[in-house]
Amino acid sequence: MDITENIPFSLGAQLESVAGSLQDSYFAHRRIHHISTRLMPSRDEIYEITQQLFALIYPGFFGRLDLAVENIDSHLRDLLENLSKGLYLQIYNSLSYKSQNDDEMLKQRASQVTKNFFKALPEIRELLEGDVLAGFKGDPAAQDTDVVIFSYPATIAIGTYRLAHALWNMQVPLLPRVMTEQAHSLTGIDIHPGAGIGRNFFIDHGTGVVIGETTVIGDNCKLYQGVTLGAVSFPHNDEGQIIRGNKRHPTLEDDVIVYSNTSILGDVTIGKGATIGGNIFLTRSIPPGCTVTAKQAELHYRNRHHSLDRGVVTDYQI
Repeated sequence: MDITENIPFSLGAQLESVAGSLQDSYFAHRRIHHISTRLMPSRDEIYEITQQLFALIYPGFFGRLDLAVENIDSHLRDLLENLSKGLYLQIYNSLSYKSQNDDEMLKQRASQVTKNFFKALPEIRELLEGDVLAGFKGDPAAQDTDVVIFSYPATIAIGTYRLAHALWNMQVPLLPRVMTEQAHSLTGIDIHPGAGIGRNFFIDHGTGVVIGETTVIGDNCKLYQGVTLGAVSFPHNDEGQIIRGNKRHPTLEDDVIVYSNTSILGDVTIGKGATIGGNIFLTRSIPPGCTVTAKQAELHYRNRHHSLDRGVVTDYQI
């Protein structure tokens, strides 16, 4: 039953003019429509596929909860069969919606990518186990790894990133961005699927973290809330277009910690074992093992007026 059929309203004579003006707008602004083109991937289907992938990655935490030795095999086979078909279709649509390639070639590529992705899942699970353990070991408020998996936003953001990054490396367009931007919406953590992130990575608290496309993060690194690993500027070509593909985000070597509300911008390197304190704005490289901190604010009151004296102190002068 159509729930609108008993609503006493109609556009009436305006219907034809509104429909006509919208169609004129569609073809006047061609960048924001996909009419008479190949089908695009479905955002809703990608969201659902991501949820089902979490049921594969973390069985018993997401999806079906009553799993046991007796039913895990049949459950897994059914989930894999249905999920692989859905992911194949979204990969195919992602590959084909702007492509001029032969359709049969696109189907073959989508099939191979889908098979390679599912083959990579055990390795992705191994990486995610290290991320979960890093979260547990680094957070005294975590009673066990269950709470890290089941409730921490970083688990959703990093898990989605690891899955999307595999598809990004297989050169699947659009779909990985949809996955990580959904995680961004859910958690406030924005990780581009093109970033390269090593083992045992965790983000404590998480809200407001941004990790750009060409960021490289080594093993055993930890970020706190509000950290930005971003670009300092965007170079343009002679026609005024942004030059894409250059390394424009930071590199964090192994064992780096970056505390809350710090921005590290540009193609700079933070050396192995460095610690970057909170509320730092950093646009240059830091040698290994150094600590960078912000001097605490000092308030001076004179004649009912005050000024804020804020500086930077480091064990490496910047």
